[in-house]
Amino acid sequence: MTNNEEIIRSFVAAWSRLDSSELGSYFAENGVYHNMPAAPVSGRENVERMIAGFIASWTHTEWELLNLVSAGDLVIAERLDRTRAGEKSVDLPCTGVFEMEAGKIKIWRDYFDMATYARGMS
Repeated sequence: MTNNEEIIRSFVAAWSRLDSSELGSYFAENGVYHNMPAAPVSGRENVERMIAGFIASWTHTEWELLNLVSAGDLVIAERLDRTRAGEKSVDLPCTGVFEMEAGKIKIWRDYFDMATYARGMS
C-alpha cells in the first residue's frame, strides 16, 4: 500500500467523526473539492466551510471503501456512503478521484447521483 492510499483510507474513515476542521486538514492549502453536482471549491478554508455546511444536518455517516486503486499521485476510491440526518438516511454509491501532492489532497472530484441523495434526505 502506498502512502497516498493510506492517507485516503484515513480521510475516508475521518468522515465518521463529522469534524470539518479535521477533514479540511487533509487538503493542500490551494486544494480543490469538486462535488460533481456543484461548482468546484478552491482553497483549504473554503473547502472546510463547504464541508461544514454539507454535514451540518448529518447525525451519522460511515463510508465503506469498496475498491481503492492508486498510481503515483492518483488515488481512486469507490465507496458506499451511509449517512443519516435525524430520521432520514441514504446509502449513496460514490467514486472519489483524488490527485495528491506532498501528502495532501490537491484535487478531489466526487461522482454520485444527486437524485439518490436527495430522495434519501427529503
